[in-house]
Amino acid sequence: MPYSRISDFFIHLFAGLAFLTLPLLFMSGQMGNGGLLSIVSSLGYWIFGLTYIGIFYLNAYWLIPSLYFRKKYLFYIVTILILFVLVMYGRPFEQLLQHQRPHFNPPPSGTFNPDHGVPHQPGGGPPQEPRGPRSMRIDIVSIFLYIMTIALGMAIQVTRQWRNSLQQIARAEADRAHAELSFLKAQINPHFLFNTLNNIYSLATTKNEKTADSIMKLSNIMRYVTDDVSKHFVPLQLEVDCIHDLIELQRLRLNKKTQVDFSVKGKLEHKTIVPLLFITFVENVFKYGISNHEHAIITIQLTADERSITFYCHNKIFIPAGTLQRAGIGIANAKKRLAHLYPNKHLLNITNENGFFSVELIVLA
Repeated sequence: MPYSRISDFFIHLFAGLAFLTLPLLFMSGQMGNGGLLSIVSSLGYWIFGLTYIGIFYLNAYWLIPSLYFRKKYLFYIVTILILFVLVMYGRPFEQLLQHQRPHFNPPPSGTFNPDHGVPHQPGGGPPQEPRGPRSMRIDIVSIFLYIMTIALGMAIQVTRQWRNSLQQIARAEADRAHAELSFLKAQINPHFLFNTLNNIYSLATTKNEKTADSIMKLSNIMRYVTDDVSKHFVPLQLEVDCIHDLIELQRLRLNKKTQVDFSVKGKLEHKTIVPLLFITFVENVFKYGISNHEHAIITIQLTADERSITFYCHNKIFIPAGTLQRAGIGIANAKKRLAHLYPNKHLLNITNENGFFSVELIVLA
């Protein structure tokens, strides 16, 4: 913030100096020696410069924020018209020229005098007085500069307001996405942990000798869930280890009629993934793809190449279709996370046909 304010200060300083330099550039060709110094030291020059600089800051930093942006359009227009009338009758640019007239190079005899609009008489005779009252003359340059000053202030403030609105929208969208992701993770984590604890409880009640090993695997999973799931992305190896531990926990309660084929191919190094993304689909495989009476084959594959990560699972459905609605909640959450964290960088193909359920997910690494 301090750096931005310092930068703005120097921008305004250089812009003001550039504006004050313009009259010097236009008059330098018509002034004699020492004319530029006389311009800078004259009262008309500073009245001219400070008038338009004051109008710019008054309009850009008070009238527009206080009146225009607060929809007080009538007050804003009235104020702008009052300033316009003051400039029209004050004629800052003409006053500048009048203060510097004695320093201009005199025109040749008999030529047209642009300040008075009348020709000089040959032989040095006095020029004729202009017709009409002097107060009715219109200073076109002063009016043009006024219009440009008001338009510049309006353009700057409207652009700044538009940019601030875009930043606020972006921050609001980021906050909304972060809150939604946190909510989705909160939905995933308890569901995942409760299922695993139920499996270990079943082993404990039967005093299975593999209970201790199961607790250790659960500890690994909980460490992954609590320490790493708060991050948007984690190393792919951690996700694979979590899937492996989950499958091993599930194997402890499976009968001989269920076959689990789990394979990992490719190089996992330097690859990252959204945490617990694949776990959702693995949970559904074991929840709806095993049976105590029929032979079942569960296939889980993960392949990593240079540009993408492919996850595939396939299982037969042994639960009536009506009970699959709860599984759809987890898949819907996974879709939302993919939309947030892999926009236009993933392909999810889910099929449920002929009693078989399959998922193929490809994400760009």
